[in-house]
Amino acid sequence: MDEPANPKKRTTRDIILHSIKQTPQSTVDELAEAAEISPVTVRHHLNALQAEGTIEAASVRRKVGRPYYVYSLSEQGQELFPKRYVRLTSRLLDELKGRLPQEVINEIFSGLVNTVLEEHKGEFEHLPIEERMDYLVNLLSDEGFLSTWEKTTSGYRLVEYSCPYLSIGSTHAEVCEFDKQLMTGVLQLQVHQDSCMLHGANCCQFSIELQTNSVESQRYSLDTN
Repeated sequence: MDEPANPKKRTTRDIILHSIKQTPQSTVDELAEAAEISPVTVRHHLNALQAEGTIEAASVRRKVGRPYYVYSLSEQGQELFPKRYVRLTSRLLDELKGRLPQEVINEIFSGLVNTVLEEHKGEFEHLPIEERMDYLVNLLSDEGFLSTWEKTTSGYRLVEYSCPYLSIGSTHAEVCEFDKQLMTGVLQLQVHQDSCMLHGANCCQFSIELQTNSVESQRYSLDTN
């Protein structure tokens, strides 16, 4: 099955899948509100998604009244979001690692980040921090990540609900640095990863501190030459 459509042209089905991805154990009423449709219509879509193995349902018992169901993505459903030439990418990385030293592999990935930043040179450098956060979320979306951000007492928190490299990250850990390096390059601030889907979390969570100390050694600045 293909990846869900572009958010600007999402179908009701896509909205339901994205909602379940962002909020595991979603209820019918929550999904109906997110998709702006009736609970009856939501159940119709959920039945179809369950039949194809995209989502899973779990019964939750109440102290009083009938139990109700909550829905989460199955392993097959998780693959809908990151699945972009995964098998070919994994094979290419295997081949590169068989031919090149690890430090060269790392340089290649850093070069990929710099290439993306170069493509967007002049678009974000002048923006205030919160507009940069918005820009970063849109840029990550272009690269296949579904993410949001929020302000915290010490800075900002960015949460990725899907990763296009989830399937190959377990054997090629280098790919997990791509988004983090991209964040550092756009924000020019220290980025800490607090959770990772590869380690069993429901999302990848990053904290961004509002201080620039020690960033220079990690920054991925654009080439001005």
